[in-house]
Amino acid sequence: MAVPEELEQRRKAARNASRSALVGHEVRRPAELLADLAAAEVPDEFDRYGEGGVVTALEQEVAELLGKPAAAFMPSGIMAQQAVLRVWADRAGVDRVAVRGLSHLILHELMALTELHGIAMEHLTDEPRQPTPADLAALPGRLGAVTIELPLRDAGYLLPTWDELESFAAACRERDVPLHLDGARLWESTAYLASSPADIAGVADSVYVSFYKGLDGLAGAAVAGPKDVIDEARRWRQRHGGTLFTLLPYAAAAREGLRTHLPRMTEYHETAIELARRLAAAGLRIVPDPPHTNAFRVFTEEPADDVNDRLLQHLETTHELVLPWFVASDAPGWSWAEFTVGSATCAIGAADVADRVAALVVRTAR
Repeated sequence: MAVPEELEQRRKAARNASRSALVGHEVRRPAELLADLAAAEVPDEFDRYGEGGVVTALEQEVAELLGKPAAAFMPSGIMAQQAVLRVWADRAGVDRVAVRGLSHLILHELMALTELHGIAMEHLTDEPRQPTPADLAALPGRLGAVTIELPLRDAGYLLPTWDELESFAAACRERDVPLHLDGARLWESTAYLASSPADIAGVADSVYVSFYKGLDGLAGAAVAGPKDVIDEARRWRQRHGGTLFTLLPYAAAAREGLRTHLPRMTEYHETAIELARRLAAAGLRIVPDPPHTNAFRVFTEEPADDVNDRLLQHLETTHELVLPWFVASDAPGWSWAEFTVGSATCAIGAADVADRVAALVVRTAR
């Protein structure tokens, strides 16, 4: 159900006026964010149209972190994945790729890969789970590429086990089709998989990573893989209008995120597990339980409008952001929201955060 315009504007105003948060990273006002960025260490050279300066430094750092020969900075993940999947499809001479039905490529990109590139997206599965080799085997014919999302956000940030990931990668190799990782939250997946970013990326032929989610950057992404593939992806970046005169602020913020937040991903995951346990004890449902990453879904047996009314009043009164807005669940009378653990959550502590979330979300009167 669409949110009435008046309520939507009220929510935006309250969110923009927030001064602190229990979820994610610390709230920074625009002036504070720019001041932090001005203090970042960057090469004494401007990038021009995506080359040189901090952009090149970032690309080299990311390529090393992911264990790939090359990486290219992109203004958005949507652009990054369109670029690299177009390259793989062209090389195979096949205008179809395999994705999951809950993939970001399908749910949140207006079918851009099909609309802009004429590439059909075959569904590995529409179920809320990671795909299996059997799902791949069930798709007949040649494929330009196969992509999986780590973690699968729209199923509750679900990850495969390491053995399942390796098994799926092996099935792609046996079929002689490139495997691409939609790693928007690959950094956040390292703790659960007990593997480095390079180890995870190493199972695939190419990988996309985001800089503005767990790393708290301004915007932007990178795609990494073989040098010739990445060189061609750069050409598609230019065709998409992504080669801006300078990408300096985005690249500088991304490097700061790698320095500040990447070393804390295990801490964020462990805090998420403790927080989820405490919220479950308070009467909420957690999916997945325990969380696979630093993010999970919180379910409550109450209509979304009722919970959101309390959250909005709290936000307007205290300027403290507790949770994103709840949405209706498939189960009548239930609703859910995402909780992402970040530096702000850890600074407060799982016990205190759980108590404050439960006080607003758990309905005590029946």
